[in-house]
Amino acid sequence: MNLKRFISIVISVALLFFLYSKIEIEQLLEVFRNSNPLWMVISLAMVIPLVLFTSWRLQQLMPKNTSMSFMQANRLILGSSVLNMVLPSKMGDIAKAYFMQEEENLSGTLSLVIVIFEKACDMLSLLLWCMFGLFFYPEKDVLFWGITAVITGGFVVGVAILGWRPVADLFFNSVIKIAPKKIKSKLEQMQSAWEEMHDYFWSDRKQLLIITLTSVFIWFLHLLQIWLFIIALKAWAPFIVSVALSPLSLLAGLLPLTFAGVGTRDAALVWFYQPYFSETVGVALGLLCTSRYFLPAIIGLPFLGQMLATINQYKKKQT
Repeated sequence: MNLKRFISIVISVALLFFLYSKIEIEQLLEVFRNSNPLWMVISLAMVIPLVLFTSWRLQQLMPKNTSMSFMQANRLILGSSVLNMVLPSKMGDIAKAYFMQEEENLSGTLSLVIVIFEKACDMLSLLLWCMFGLFFYPEKDVLFWGITAVITGGFVVGVAILGWRPVADLFFNSVIKIAPKKIKSKLEQMQSAWEEMHDYFWSDRKQLLIITLTSVFIWFLHLLQIWLFIIALKAWAPFIVSVALSPLSLLAGLLPLTFAGVGTRDAALVWFYQPYFSETVGVALGLLCTSRYFLPAIIGLPFLGQMLATINQYKKKQT
């Protein structure tokens, strides 16, 4: 375990210890005992359509001359979920890119481009829904107006970098100039991959539209699942409020501070939803949101051996 991973786990444990010190464990157990079994099963089972739609999108991202099956796409999504939980630096996504390179005879750059674009679509879709929810959020104060401005700015910049090559070149050139020497070469490779991504995805506008709409729909399902968690816990927040607050919590979990977002995401859920339900329910919601990452990883365990072999091959080629 490297030092960065160890520190992230320590921070996660510290944040969880702080959160759990503010509630009674018996009350937390009572929240789950009193939850609605039907809605709990439905909300947890939404992991299945989410994985299926994500796998279908990956299939659509592949070049027309490849033959990735739907089952193979499922295996890659689930296998990468396992590795992303146990390995640093999103190695699951790197393994997925390398697997596509080996199995589908893609160039290393193009396979990386597909993974980058997939993640970019996810981030922009999350920001889009967050903007939508914040716009209709009923009780915006100065803080929320500030957050709305930041989220909107991030979305606009992200779309510009994704959609306009000159903006992307300006962004990468600016970052490369100020980046430390040890990561400059990686950023230059990323810039090259980004340029290839523009050429690849913008050559077929119809396919690009399908992928974009699918990504937006996938993230609607993600946010619907979190809202159904709230219903299952017999708590309440209007759906449009949840569309605003749950993306903010998920974004907090993406900060590179904790292990798999555990701790930061939980704390954000408790803090943002405090006008609508108790801290105990917020902690329970945090546990259910964490299950969104663990369940696909558990389902993907049968594919772990194959994905680890792919990681080992990748590391050997890097050395």
